[in-house]
Amino acid sequence: MSGRLYGLGVGPGDPELLTVKAVRILAQADVIAHFAKAGRNGNAYATVESHLRPGVILEPLHYPVTTEVDKDLPAYKEPITAFYEEAAGRIARHLDAGRTVAILSEGDPMFYGSYMHLHVRFAGRYEVEVVPGVTGMSGGWSALGAPIAQGDDILSILPGTLPEAALVEQFRNADAMVVMKVGRNLPKIRRALIAAGREAGAFYVERATMANQTIMPLADKSDDVAPYFSIVLIPGWQARP
Repeated sequence: MSGRLYGLGVGPGDPELLTVKAVRILAQADVIAHFAKAGRNGNAYATVESHLRPGVILEPLHYPVTTEVDKDLPAYKEPITAFYEEAAGRIARHLDAGRTVAILSEGDPMFYGSYMHLHVRFAGRYEVEVVPGVTGMSGGWSALGAPIAQGDDILSILPGTLPEAALVEQFRNADAMVVMKVGRNLPKIRRALIAAGREAGAFYVERATMANQTIMPLADKSDDVAPYFSIVLIPGWQARP
């Protein structure tokens, strides 16, 4: 019999934000697979490490490239596609051996997550279950303490990798906004917010819910250095009392 695959959302980084179901699956899984840069374990692994049982098989999935290569270039697309194929083959061997495999995903597995690239390769072939997790943006606006959207507010979620002109247009027309994938895109995001007249209401959030989280008005951030998983929040609800 084939094993069972879990796409396991582990939340934004605070281990106490793991769901009860996620903790149960971590205790039962034969194999824990986790994405990370080469030479690292990754944030998702750090979140669950204290819950891993002795003897569990670890299957690190190290990206061949990350943000150092433009995502639209063949130098990125070709090795990353080969990586997902190779990773799927490794996971499939565990499943074919009857093992239960949990693939860790920061935040929620179906929201801008690497897990999705494996999910589409396994769904329909094996028994697969996705376990939702607290998203990074939810952790961010909760840590900020700012109501993000209310009433008829439209919440827009934007990747910071969009062209600058597209960001300006979105910033002008949306009520509440979350900008993902900040990293080296921060200068472009800042320029677009200024052009749209929205910088004054924007907040920079780095490593939300973790011990070393950073939260500040974007206008107060004096540099353009940001990790890839930082976000920018622009709360809506302009009519609040």
